[in-house]
Amino acid sequence: MVDILQLATANLVSPVILCFALGLVAALARSDLSVPEAAAKALSIYLLFAIGFKGGVSVAGYGLDGTLILTLLLGIALSAVLPLIAFYLLQVLSGLDRLNAAAVAGHYGSISIVTFVAATSVLEKYGIASEGYMVAVAAIMEAPAILSALWLVSRGSDSSARMDATLWREILLNGSIVLLVGSFLIGMATGEDGLKEIESFIVSPFKGVLCLFMLDMGLLAGRSLAKSRKSISIGLLAFGVLMPLIGASIALPLGFALGLSSGGTVLLMVLSASASYIAVPAAMRVALPEADPGVYLTLSLGVTFPFNLTLGIPLYVAAANFLFS
Repeated sequence: MVDILQLATANLVSPVILCFALGLVAALARSDLSVPEAAAKALSIYLLFAIGFKGGVSVAGYGLDGTLILTLLLGIALSAVLPLIAFYLLQVLSGLDRLNAAAVAGHYGSISIVTFVAATSVLEKYGIASEGYMVAVAAIMEAPAILSALWLVSRGSDSSARMDATLWREILLNGSIVLLVGSFLIGMATGEDGLKEIESFIVSPFKGVLCLFMLDMGLLAGRSLAKSRKSISIGLLAFGVLMPLIGASIALPLGFALGLSSGGTVLLMVLSASASYIAVPAAMRVALPEADPGVYLTLSLGVTFPFNLTLGIPLYVAAANFLFS
């Protein structure tokens, strides 16, 4: 079994985490260090394509079966239910109004693809196998959480949630989801032969690109914390740490019962524990324009994201290994 302290220590001193820490410290110290927006976009496109393509190749070798379909259905259910839990936890821990609480809750049923990528990197480092189709589960867990958030708002008398064509387009045609699903399908169609053709592009450089991307994420997280620190109460900070632990705790026995491998269960825990800071904020700007981005972005990017990277992933790996040992 992977020792949790050893794993946490190794994770904290890995290049990926240290690059995130560099960006975080630089932003909090008000350094002018920055990653050009075009470069950050290119890094994001590369990572989404690489993880999607490799996931598709893995499915091509694995084949379609009942476990895959059940896992996809479980991902949809988790994405729809977790925002409800987050909403009621927010009511206990914070004084947020219904609109802002629902907007925050929607982020916690959706997923952080970067946290997912970081978790796959940790699993690879320790030789822990996982199901390639978990990439498809990640993609399918975006929209249900957004719909749950809008449902929560609609239950209030002051509802202003928008369920129009613009919102549906934002959800279904979000660039990150289109690229992730598209590259997954390409990888599944071309299989191992396709991977061999572009292996030097999407395998060897992957971790180096991830380091640069994490530097940019650290800068964004640090600036978000510095800008909105006065609007984040102790209760909201507690929520940003407790909610991922709750999500992971729910996913752990479900992954085990479904027959996922220990690595697949870890990834399901990571998906259930992470919070979106790309797709959901974009949808919230359209659907709930009155909600405060300073709250939901700071919680997802400035609190939950660093927690998962530094402590959460080692905890999830250790918990899954304990259950499967």
